[in-house]
Amino acid sequence: MKQTKLEFLVGVFVLIGLAAVAYLTLKLGAGSLLGGDTYMLEARFTNTSGLNTGSNVVVAGVPVGRVEEIRVEPTDYSAIVTLRVNSGLHLPTDSMASIKTTGLIGDKFISLSPGADETYLTPGTRITMTESAVDLEGLIGKMAFGSVDKETQPTTPTPQ
Repeated sequence: MKQTKLEFLVGVFVLIGLAAVAYLTLKLGAGSLLGGDTYMLEARFTNTSGLNTGSNVVVAGVPVGRVEEIRVEPTDYSAIVTLRVNSGLHLPTDSMASIKTTGLIGDKFISLSPGADETYLTPGTRITMTESAVDLEGLIGKMAFGSVDKETQPTTPTPQ
């Protein structure tokens, strides 16, 4: 009888542990452990290469939100990024959103730089001032091989 009681208690302990892990997995996956209530903002970028859903949104290096969705605007083929930001953060309407990289080739994140306007962004509005991701491969290619544009390369006369 003593053995079955011990096995039962171990089983209950394991089930409680699995339930806790499942709860934390769901909360972290949804981004709801971020710190309470949140609201949505949008930002339009010309290039979001390397930015993923779930990437951090930071202000002054402090995480304040997550990237909720990235989609293509069909009218002008730009990228619209939906951000979920802590409701305690009140951003001025002239704030700027930039795509930055942790380290040289690290993960991408969105850095918000608050402006100085007296009015604040309301939930669902779009940040108009943005700075897209830097294309490191393109820059390295230009430095290594020079410009491949025919208009910018000097032409040499062909001998006749």
